[in-house]
Amino acid sequence: MHNDLYYQIALTLLPGIGPVKAKQLVSYCGSAENVFREKKKHLIKIPEIGHNTASLIDNKSVFQRAEQELVFIEKNDVQTFFITEKKYPDRLKHCEDSPILLYGKGRIELNVPMVVSIVGTRNATAYGKQVCQEIIQGIAHLKPLVISGLAYGIDICAHRNALLAKLPTVACVAHGLEKVYPPMHTSVALEMAAQGGLLTEFPHQTRMTPELFPMRNRIIAGLSDCTLVIETDTKGGSIITAQIANSYGRDVFAVPGRCYDKHSSGCNQLIRKNAAAILTGPQDLIDYMNWNSESKTTTKQLPLFHDLSEDETAVINLLHIEGKTDIDMLNHASGIQFTKLSNILLELEFKGVVKSLPGKLYELA
Repeated sequence: MHNDLYYQIALTLLPGIGPVKAKQLVSYCGSAENVFREKKKHLIKIPEIGHNTASLIDNKSVFQRAEQELVFIEKNDVQTFFITEKKYPDRLKHCEDSPILLYGKGRIELNVPMVVSIVGTRNATAYGKQVCQEIIQGIAHLKPLVISGLAYGIDICAHRNALLAKLPTVACVAHGLEKVYPPMHTSVALEMAAQGGLLTEFPHQTRMTPELFPMRNRIIAGLSDCTLVIETDTKGGSIITAQIANSYGRDVFAVPGRCYDKHSSGCNQLIRKNAAAILTGPQDLIDYMNWNSESKTTTKQLPLFHDLSEDETAVINLLHIEGKTDIDMLNHASGIQFTKLSNILLELEFKGVVKSLPGKLYELA
């Protein structure tokens, strides 16, 4: 007998089936286990799946690898976060290409009131390090979770200053949890485990290749309310993270630098192109995000809607709590059959209660 995690891992290992299709399969089949047990004639009827994808699911080689990962997880006290579980990060859940399974090591809590990602150059200057330190010190009283990538430069500066400020901090990495990269940051990673830790979508023994870093960057962007860019050239991982954050509808901030300073050219470009708000200190962030004591105690009241069915009311309550939410997540959270849910959302649109957004997202009108 195998537990749910066994099939969840196996689903992520299927070649040719990425996060979007995997979520579609789980949404229709109800669980990762049911995906593997469902008959092909039923799988091919799922939207965006078809014969080719259905054939990929009949791949028994992934089960041996899933067994190995289960052993590693148990031996190394690894946390897992599956897309349908409550502990899966809500912010990331709303991103269309979010991974269906995450692996974590440490004391990781991702559904907290405030989450900030801080990224930047690996070749940080004294100016960049000072700004990073001052921003973290300036928002420390708000107790945000600080996310970064454990790389040299601004990343490790963000983690170290978060630790000094007694803030939770999580590093998203582009490899499995059997190692720390770069190795020089192992001591920081160990210290982080007490108030955060390491997070990845990759099983252990994953060979680290360049294309994994942009995949890691989407998690950094998706986990956070906002992304702060402190020193970067016009190309590289920090710019990619900022672009992804913008595509997710998240706030992006950039610290300006001198006109001809290569280390700040990317930040200046983000500001010039209105792809990021200018950040001159922690108060800019607090004011822009409305992170003050008054806003924390104020709660929005759900408007009263009349002549709604029980299912319609349930959908509205979910959208009120979660904000922008895609139809797959509404399906998981509400338990309403997918076709019926689609009809409910359409009816609520006609009533002017709900509006649809690009990427199969919905929010209250």
